[in-house]
Amino acid sequence: MVVKYHFRLYLLTLVILAGFGLLVFRLWSLQIDRREEFVKMIPGAKKERARIPGPRGEIKDRNGVVLASNKASFEVRVNLAEVVTEYKREAKKTKKALPEVTFEVVERGIRRKKPELDIYAIFEETIAARMREMGVDKGYATDSLRVHYRSFGGAVPWVYRDDLTFTEFSRIAEHNLGLPGVTVAERASRVYPLKALACHIIGYVRLPDDQRASTEERKGWDYYVPDDFGGAGVEKSFDNHLRGKPGARVMQRDQRGRPVGEVSEEYEEPRKGNDVYLTLDARMQIIADKALRDGGVGRGAVVVIDPATGEVLAMSSVPSYDQNQFIPSIQESDWVALNESKTVPLLNRAVQGFAPGSTYKIPISFAGCLAGIQKNRFNCSGSVTYGNTSMECWIQRQNGGSHGAIGLSDAIMKSCNCFFYRYGNAAGIANITKVGKILGVGERTGIELEDEKAGILPNPDWLRANRPTERWSDGYTANTSIGQGMVLASPLQMASVTATVANGGKAWNPHLLKCVMDDGKVVIDNPPSLRGDLSANVTAEEIELIRKGMWKVVNDPGGTGKSARITGVEVAGKTGTAQNWRRNERGVKVDDNHTWFISFAPYQNPKFAVCVLVQNGKSGGGCAAPVARRVLEQCLALDNGYEVPIVAMEPATGHFNHVSQVQYADAGVPLVPVTDEDGDVGAGAPAAEAVDEPVSRPSATPNIRRKADSAGSAGSSSGQNVPQAVPVRRVGIFNRGGSQETKPSEPASNGGLFRRFFNR
Repeated sequence: MVVKYHFRLYLLTLVILAGFGLLVFRLWSLQIDRREEFVKMIPGAKKERARIPGPRGEIKDRNGVVLASNKASFEVRVNLAEVVTEYKREAKKTKKALPEVTFEVVERGIRRKKPELDIYAIFEETIAARMREMGVDKGYATDSLRVHYRSFGGAVPWVYRDDLTFTEFSRIAEHNLGLPGVTVAERASRVYPLKALACHIIGYVRLPDDQRASTEERKGWDYYVPDDFGGAGVEKSFDNHLRGKPGARVMQRDQRGRPVGEVSEEYEEPRKGNDVYLTLDARMQIIADKALRDGGVGRGAVVVIDPATGEVLAMSSVPSYDQNQFIPSIQESDWVALNESKTVPLLNRAVQGFAPGSTYKIPISFAGCLAGIQKNRFNCSGSVTYGNTSMECWIQRQNGGSHGAIGLSDAIMKSCNCFFYRYGNAAGIANITKVGKILGVGERTGIELEDEKAGILPNPDWLRANRPTERWSDGYTANTSIGQGMVLASPLQMASVTATVANGGKAWNPHLLKCVMDDGKVVIDNPPSLRGDLSANVTAEEIELIRKGMWKVVNDPGGTGKSARITGVEVAGKTGTAQNWRRNERGVKVDDNHTWFISFAPYQNPKFAVCVLVQNGKSGGGCAAPVARRVLEQCLALDNGYEVPIVAMEPATGHFNHVSQVQYADAGVPLVPVTDEDGDVGAGAPAAEAVDEPVSRPSATPNIRRKADSAGSAGSSSGQNVPQAVPVRRVGIFNRGGSQETKPSEPASNGGLFRRFFNR
């Protein structure tokens, strides 16, 4: 009997277990296995793909010093279409009228007013009011809000705040706002850890404007978050290498359009862009920067090139700016101050054209070698007459003297204008033009910077194209031969010319890219490339005449660059002082001479070629040569254990003060008295007209944070005391990181950087 009851109990248990098994199987089938099938049957349910920008690669110097990196920044993004949809739904329930506003449009040439939903009124009522309660509101430009809504609706989120502090971020994440369309997100934001150091080379990034975020780019995305892209400098030049690969998250929405979950199997991880290594040496960049600043130079440039490769080791320009001002956007007032400054801190003077003065006698010397006149002696009687114009040598203007009959090396040493008037005409403008093309003067060198200017190497063809009413003459050739008149050259070009002299005639293309790396592997190497080889047409003996002349400039008692001497090191160089004018604030024409010094060292087996430009200086020997000495001395000392701390550099302040002489406080008394004027200012052919200096301004435009208007500032609590943040509790469908917290200093990465907080 007991066995009978046991059998029934076992049978009942088996039936119950089988029933539960069928129930579990059915639940699995309906809720998991056939989930997508039923989701599609829900009216209005859909998936939305959200684009995740990939973080940019880093920019580093040749030794791996980081010049541009990423950090986590926090944004409040608003899907305006979702805000409007929810507002309409609530208005329909309460039978509330929708706010409208009219704006003026031009259709087929006719102006008319067109009504639209007042997105400002809706935003203020539904979003801004809650932000004020939380103490995280901030003023905004209402026009920006309206234009964005007309242009994109909800396809591209409108960024209400791009500068959340971690405290504000924590407060919003802790308090579930319950606001439709509001997303609080981390984003990879650019940071320049060394501030203004190499700012003109590195440039900055920006976000797309309404035109760049085109329909084509947004195709395939329901929620489009754009990439930063290069706005200036190598950030722009190497943008295709630096930009990361975007990832994607797929969000499931219910019939009311609310997010109900993430489709994890369709998640695509964003990928960081490649790292770009530059030829720059951060130590030498700091040396060049400090040499200009400590020397009291308000406007000028230094370029250091490796003569054996054409690699640019340093390129400094003052005044300068801090690129971090541009991230994520620059205040309108700051942009106006930078862009309208008379000293133009945004201008990279190292790649702009200036009258080069007597430094231009070096490429002219090569032209004479092509013509076979390099050993000829020409007489300096103090002046030369072309047509009806007498063109003086600087020595006659200074003390009424002359240099007499001299050869090429001594003419370089003494910077004799009359010699080069005659020498240049004997060489001929055709050979001058030919040498210019080989050396890269009068045209872009090809350096990887968009703002490089070609300069001007004037010749008959150029004159016909630009001044068709004038005819070329020997006077024009004479003025060109001393780097005056219409001649313009950049410090980069003249540094490249110097490197060619230093290495014996090989003209390397100056370049900034060392290599591109991906996960520690070199994907692009950038070996040196030869622009031209003068040694194919000019003998080593002829080149040595030019080198010897530059040696005498520094080391001979009669040289004009004695202040570039370095104890124990043979330095060769060439001074230059070019006449220039500008108009001051009262419109009065004032002197603003360009003073130059080009040099290389050591004389045998040169390591560095340097060009220095000092604006509004007295002479090349007194102003530019001491800067070059400082740069060469410290760069050469690096191989002997000299240490340069890698520190952030604040922006250098520009000025128009006259620089009579550069003397460093820690350098003691000058090595030699500086008495030369090096006044190689031409006459005869038309000289440069008075201009508002500089002649050009940078064309790149960043993201400008427009000043909040009165409407957008209403009720703003910025700066008020707010409650302290509580620990972050991560909630929301895009949280893939569980309860892990992000610290304020957490670096940007592929994982933690892209977590999204969708608080509804």
